[in-house]
Amino acid sequence: MLKDPTHQMMEQIGHSTIAFFDDLGEMAKLFWATLKAIASGKTNPRLVLDQMVKIGIDSAPIASTSALFVGMVFALQVATEFVHFGAQKYIGGVMGIAVARELAPALTGVVIAARVAAAIAAELGTMKVTEQIDAINALGSNPIKYLVIPRFFACTLMLPILTIFADIFCFYGGYFVAVYLVRINPVDYMSSAEQFLKMRDIWGGAFKSIIFGMLIAIIACRRGLTTRGGAKGVGESTTSAVVTCLIALFITNYFLSNLLFK
Repeated sequence: MLKDPTHQMMEQIGHSTIAFFDDLGEMAKLFWATLKAIASGKTNPRLVLDQMVKIGIDSAPIASTSALFVGMVFALQVATEFVHFGAQKYIGGVMGIAVARELAPALTGVVIAARVAAAIAAELGTMKVTEQIDAINALGSNPIKYLVIPRFFACTLMLPILTIFADIFCFYGGYFVAVYLVRINPVDYMSSAEQFLKMRDIWGGAFKSIIFGMLIAIIACRRGLTTRGGAKGVGESTTSAVVTCLIALFITNYFLSNLLFK
């Protein structure tokens, strides 16, 4: 007996909703298991340092370059419009607040999600389909200790550092455009930034990046650890990790901004 289209659609929505909350629950379980393992002292500093280099130092050039040109583009648009309204003395303040609160943490999160989440999911996914993770379990070791905790620590620690660098590159990229292309007085630019920008804006952006780092690590590790289906499954897990991370970052960014800067 054929089901009517409305019934099929509702059934599909129901299955998708159940799958979403099931996946969310499994990620929460992985997050909790990771925190418990960290609290019990199951951390290998050497593995953490290796991941900090891969996730932080190796990502610094692309994160800084992206921040530089985003700051230049943002300043070009803002400075041009502000000059039309005779409000050029506020450009530095607007740049400072926008960069510290939103542009630097969000952009860094997106860059790391695109680069690092894909790498983590692909690496762990390959280990899963080649049964290396099963071998770790068979030897009585905890995969969370060797695979999840180092990546979790590295993402959580390195993202705020990269965000601070992004703050600098983004702000001074805007300074270059505003001063040398739009011909804004550099004293007005810097004094405006000093007047409007507060330390809570910078620390708030850094706090957001800590949360983003946790999200990226847990989502990417979860996708990698649940990979099935050989090489095709690795590709699907990698794509899913990046997409899920980006959606999670944008949603979380809204609520954190509402909480921190309202």
